[in-house]
Amino acid sequence: MSFSELMTDTVSVLKQNGDSFDGIKASVQSNKIFIEGTQPLIESGDLVRRKMSNGGEETFRVIDPGFHEKFHGIPAGYQIKVVKLGVPEAARLVQNITYNVSGHNARINQNSVDNSHNVVSVNPDAIELLSALRGEISRMGLPPDQGREASELLDSAEAQIQSGKPSKPVLSALLKALPHAANVAAIASSILSLF
Repeated sequence: MSFSELMTDTVSVLKQNGDSFDGIKASVQSNKIFIEGTQPLIESGDLVRRKMSNGGEETFRVIDPGFHEKFHGIPAGYQIKVVKLGVPEAARLVQNITYNVSGHNARINQNSVDNSHNVVSVNPDAIELLSALRGEISRMGLPPDQGREASELLDSAEAQIQSGKPSKPVLSALLKALPHAANVAAIASSILSLF
C-alpha cells in the first residue's frame, strides 16, 4: 500500500495572509494531519479545514508544520501537529478578510467616506514606448515559455512606470532581462532615458 492511498481526506489550507489552497489530499488524525508533497508552504498559525462526507466541517490550527524531506521510498511531506478549534473560534479566525488592491487611486473604504484627492502622474511617452516594446517582442516569434516570461517582465515594468515613481535600478533590471534584439534594446534604452 502506498502513502497516497492513506490520504482519504480532502482539506483546504488557509494561510494567514488570506490565500487559500483547496482540494489537498490528506490524512486527518485527532492531533496530526499528514499531507504528501511540498506545496503549499504550510506554516505555524495557518488553518486546515476538512469538509466531511456527512456535511460536517472541522478546522485545525497548525502548531508545527513538521515538514520532512524525501527519504528513500518515503515522499516529502508534512506531519502537521494541530489543535482542533471549536466552532466559534474557527468562525472568528476564518472570517479574516484580506483585501489586496493596486493601481492608481486604489483604496477601500469600509463604513467611512473618503474625501481625499489623489494626483497620479504617468509618463505617456513611457507607456507608448512600452507598447512598442510589446509589439517588438511579439514579432520575435519566441517559444511560448520565453514569450510568457517576456510578458511577465513587461507587466512588471509597466507596474513600475505606472507607480508614478519607478525605481530606475528595478526598471533597468527588468528591461535588461528581456530577449536580446537590437530593436528591443533601443526601445528599452529610450524608456530608461525618461527616468
